[in-house]
Amino acid sequence: MAIALTHSGTSVYSSDSPSRELLVGTTEGIVRLERLEDRPGSPWRIAARSLEGSHISSIIVPAPELTLAAIYHGGVMMSRDRGRTWERRDHGVAHNNVYSLGATSLNGTLRLLAGSEPAHFYISDDLGASWRESASLRSGAGVARWTFPAPPHEAHVKVITVAPDDPATIYASVEQGDLLRSTDAGETWRELSDFGGDFDYDVHRLVIHPKDPARLYMMGGMGLWVSGDRGIHWERRTDKRSPIGGYPDQLTYLPSRPEVFLASGAHSNPGTWMRTGFAGSRIALSRDGARSWQVLGNGLPAPENWQSAIEAMTLEEWGASFSAFAGTTSGEIFATDDGGENWSQIASGLAPISKGLHYMALHRAA
Repeated sequence: MAIALTHSGTSVYSSDSPSRELLVGTTEGIVRLERLEDRPGSPWRIAARSLEGSHISSIIVPAPELTLAAIYHGGVMMSRDRGRTWERRDHGVAHNNVYSLGATSLNGTLRLLAGSEPAHFYISDDLGASWRESASLRSGAGVARWTFPAPPHEAHVKVITVAPDDPATIYASVEQGDLLRSTDAGETWRELSDFGGDFDYDVHRLVIHPKDPARLYMMGGMGLWVSGDRGIHWERRTDKRSPIGGYPDQLTYLPSRPEVFLASGAHSNPGTWMRTGFAGSRIALSRDGARSWQVLGNGLPAPENWQSAIEAMTLEEWGASFSAFAGTTSGEIFATDDGGENWSQIASGLAPISKGLHYMALHRAA
């Protein structure tokens, strides 16, 4: 089985044993890594490259024989041979700066989902041969405030999340703007800020508890929020003093034990990176439902020394443990095969693994 490591793609997998292939989305295409041996802790090697020259934003594997990749300013590509060859599949996507991909199954039919910058939402029911826009995403009163700090100040659909109990319930994380929910597989949408309460409009991503789908974990640029009623009320769990940092981003969890989370963050937001040349990254583990966090080491740089930003993270549960992978703006990949106890650098010298131009903010200042 091949799993993927990208900023806005699938980030949680369950397998019988650790996967031997990892598809990594970089600013210069997809790098396929392979384990040298079929055992946890085995070294990795670069096996192949594809889509060279494309800045990959998202990779999903909605079926064993099907892989999709989204490209910044490049649309959507599809592979039927586990990422070895690709064909363009984005007819009807009017905004080709594609940030995020998702998939759901409706009555046995695979529905593909895509989000772009500017923040628009697209649906395909024919494996990407054609797409149509769900205009409802932009029909709410809050769209007027959707923006982004960097030019051209356009918000984007950063991550798409499908509810584990209902394939027709889909959430769209708009950065910066809102968390939106659809209960009809993306046809119509409602802004969850309509319900009021303490809410972070800088929405990065959403995790849904697999055994209690009313419980939502929303990672924003200012911290982590938790809802127990599908997003009507929210409790703030972290702030800039939290171990996960002042600018948290990636969030994954253990499917069989969803109280176990793995998160990454930076010391401060990207607006400071260009001035300081320093992100101050860290990876943290929670075993109590995101109430407390432990910054991990044993092979990872210490936060005060970690210059690059962690822009992608993937967790794969297998047997009694899990593997995890983190990719950085410096083109490094760190991995663990023992549930986060020990880490090693399995690749370096790759093109940056980066959301948009984050890597350039650090590179220019360095």
